[in-house]
Amino acid sequence: MTLAAIEVEAQAHALTIRGAIHPVADPHVPADCQTLVMLGPDEPAFWQVFAASAEHGDGQPDPLDRWSRRVVGSLAEQFGGQAILPSDGPPYPPFLRWARATGRCWTSPTGLLVHDTAGLMLSFRGALALPLRLGLSPRVESPCLTCADRPCTSVCPIGALGTEGAYDVPACQTYLATDAGQDCRLGGCLVRRACPVSSAHRRDPAQAAFHMAAFVKD
Repeated sequence: MTLAAIEVEAQAHALTIRGAIHPVADPHVPADCQTLVMLGPDEPAFWQVFAASAEHGDGQPDPLDRWSRRVVGSLAEQFGGQAILPSDGPPYPPFLRWARATGRCWTSPTGLLVHDTAGLMLSFRGALALPLRLGLSPRVESPCLTCADRPCTSVCPIGALGTEGAYDVPACQTYLATDAGQDCRLGGCLVRRACPVSSAHRRDPAQAAFHMAAFVKD
């Protein structure tokens, strides 16, 4: 088994590997876990796959979490491991800590996680806890180190997100409910869209609206 083999199967479900680690004494993973493989949407194919799923169309709550549980669970079973989802909890698995440990995700100037190939359009649908020690990809440098303009720090129209560690969530949610906030609500967060690395991961407007609707509701 290799990460490349897992990637092939993940892409069949419009998922992709966003990083992997060898966890050490981590109470959030099974005791026999030697490799934790983190999976995220393979944009832009992901939305079409999810939108055609039974979970998306059945009218029941939390369709994306239920889709993730089914799909990531089937991949875990296929490779002899266990599935871990961000929605498992409380207590919730430390996906942000795991992501930073992969050497492919970092804290951006805004405080959001940035990925080496997905930029700020980064999310996780689950992780595979595998009982085998697989070879990992080489660590790389953050794309923020060579981003001179840093548009993510200045594009938010209300300044809710632009300074590391200072995200005014209530102000953001309030703005999204106004007429002025419809570009963000229907097209996706301007800060995420401004990241140059994210340009190849533009989301379908229906996908952006789906996530924003959940965010405003929360």
